[in-house]
Amino acid sequence: MLQEFEIPLWEQGYRSLAGIDEVGRGCLFGDVVAAAVILPEGLVLDGINDSKKLSEKKREELYWQIVECAEAWAVSRVDAATVDEINIKQAARLAMKQAVEMLGMEPSYLLVDAEKVDIELPQLAIIKGDARSQSIAAASILAKVTRDRLCCDEWEKLYPAYGIAIHKGYATKLHREKLLEHGPSPMHRRSFLGKLFAEQQVLF
Repeated sequence: MLQEFEIPLWEQGYRSLAGIDEVGRGCLFGDVVAAAVILPEGLVLDGINDSKKLSEKKREELYWQIVECAEAWAVSRVDAATVDEINIKQAARLAMKQAVEMLGMEPSYLLVDAEKVDIELPQLAIIKGDARSQSIAAASILAKVTRDRLCCDEWEKLYPAYGIAIHKGYATKLHREKLLEHGPSPMHRRSFLGKLFAEQQVLF
């Protein structure tokens, strides 16, 4: 049921709990994407879990269930250039903050996957929250499905040489090989590439 954090907060009078999570933190390519979602009090979504533990088909099914029943939801993106400028941790926090601000209503409490959001609202950072809180799991699904769609529908067409639709920007063997062959695209995170290819003596 994944409501061990939600139920006590509802009982304390917090009615609008926002789950917040991000995806793409470890990628070499593309935006970091964050989502915030407020589910109705007492709602139980069958089969919900950390997005990484679900099949693509199940994530898509749950995505539509979440957006249809959510009281509010939003997705935010922070691009690779900003990741390079302010570092990935700060970029992920920025995306989370933007997602909360885009909800259209103010949550009474934030449940965040292992992070702090720079907003003056009561909040709880939960380690492995996407596997322990339904609200955070819902946010992880929205963020993951959104980013995967960008990889397959948009970024793959912009940069077909890199296999983005296959590896989704992560540092797989295929991705590293394509980087060595073609060099980085404008959407690659330069701050991630130096360390990865130092042993190759490749200058980006």
